[in-house]
Amino acid sequence: MKRILLTSCILTGLGLGGCAVGPDFKKPAAPAASRYGQAGQPDRTQAVTGKAEQAAAGLQGGAQALHPGQDIPAQWWMLFHSPALDQLVRKAIDNNPSLEAARDALAAAQENRLAQQSALYPSISGSFNPTRNKTSRTYSPVPNSNQWLYTVHTAQLNISYVPDLWGGVRRGVEAAKALRDAQRDQLRAVYLTLTSSVVQAAIDYATLKTQLETTQSLVALQRNLLESARKQEKAGEFSQNDVALQRTALAQNEATLAPLQKQLEQQKHLIASLVGDSPDAPQPEFSLNDLTLPADLPVSLPARLVEQRPDIRTAQANWHAACAQVGVAVANRLPNIQLGATPGFAAASIAQMAAPGYGQWEVMAMVTQPLFDGGLLRHQEHAARAAYDQAAADYRTTLITALQDVADSLTAIRTDATALADNAEAATAAGDSLRIALAQYRYGAISQVVMLTTQQAHLQTELALAQARADRLSDTVALFQSLGGGWWNSTESDAPHHPSWHPDKGLSVLLP
Repeated sequence: MKRILLTSCILTGLGLGGCAVGPDFKKPAAPAASRYGQAGQPDRTQAVTGKAEQAAAGLQGGAQALHPGQDIPAQWWMLFHSPALDQLVRKAIDNNPSLEAARDALAAAQENRLAQQSALYPSISGSFNPTRNKTSRTYSPVPNSNQWLYTVHTAQLNISYVPDLWGGVRRGVEAAKALRDAQRDQLRAVYLTLTSSVVQAAIDYATLKTQLETTQSLVALQRNLLESARKQEKAGEFSQNDVALQRTALAQNEATLAPLQKQLEQQKHLIASLVGDSPDAPQPEFSLNDLTLPADLPVSLPARLVEQRPDIRTAQANWHAACAQVGVAVANRLPNIQLGATPGFAAASIAQMAAPGYGQWEVMAMVTQPLFDGGLLRHQEHAARAAYDQAAADYRTTLITALQDVADSLTAIRTDATALADNAEAATAAGDSLRIALAQYRYGAISQVVMLTTQQAHLQTELALAQARADRLSDTVALFQSLGGGWWNSTESDAPHHPSWHPDKGLSVLLP
């Protein structure tokens, strides 16, 4: 039996150290680009100028400086300097079920990798089989006891091993490891998407709230003007048409309140969903005046982007897994060796097993070679090679899309800074125009049509200003998301937060 175990160990070493058929995966080279198509563009955005315009733009009117090559903080959302936002993101990380599901998927992928790795080693099982037997008198009695009725206790080990001569098992382990890595990057992608979605949801909520408050303010003004117009109609200073025009303008703006209120409530429900709450759970309030625009923005170089973007890393891991599967398919077409041994004991009683002479063993070996399978293995190899090419193309597509995302975000940051300056100027001018028009309107210096036009212009510019302020915040979120979000600096654990099992529990999970 010692010889059998020694032989198994030697063959195990030979199997682990042999060659591995199929292509070896080579990590793709990093992109040579360095500026995301922004060559010649300034590294500092436009700031809102003018005292009145700066007041209108609020905390989003400052300039932003781009710093190529600077690292990204793990908790980048803290750059908005909103304690309520920080707490909301923390709550989402702790409670969001999608993120917990991604952690569980990673744990499953890790266990699958370890399970795949077990094929590299011999398989040993034990059995004990006591039997009570009666032999027909047609046959001779059992020679050892010269009896027709007897008992046999059989205890043996079943040892089997398939040496990994061609590296097919090792390629399978390599594929499982790559899929585990892909699942880990999927977890990072879910984490990045979740944190970005929470921040964006808060910005959208603040935008809708500002737009609703702006519309309500104008509606209140129009109601006062309508009441004044009715009084002037009674005094003979206004016609019925003037009053009707004011009523129409008021009704049109009042009609926009319900959709804004609906969107605001739905946005609150979205925030509750992201943090794992029910829709009726209370959520913090957000305002554009509570969110500071980050003044300094890190911009990772393209060579670093391939290491930071979870989607690029996932595509590369899937490509690696597809490469390893080619080796598995090739190995399946080659000859294989199967080894086995069944050492044990057979005796009339358990006590006899300790006595000499009751041992038994069998050693076996088998060489197998596929001869005809209707082209199954050949087509499986071709399919694996086609999947490899597909994974390579998917990687290139993901890389190109990632570079485009960063370029689009940088372009948006620059252009939306200019747009905010223009909208702040327009809103300031429209506000001045409204104040002048109101004074003239009270003295009858302007017509009802001019007054209504001025009101609508003021409303439109204020709504556009709120959206422009939100766009600058959203552009910043999009840039951090497109650059990978700084997960590599995070100390968050990849382990499930609420597992129903643990490797140390053993069978207790099956028998609670």
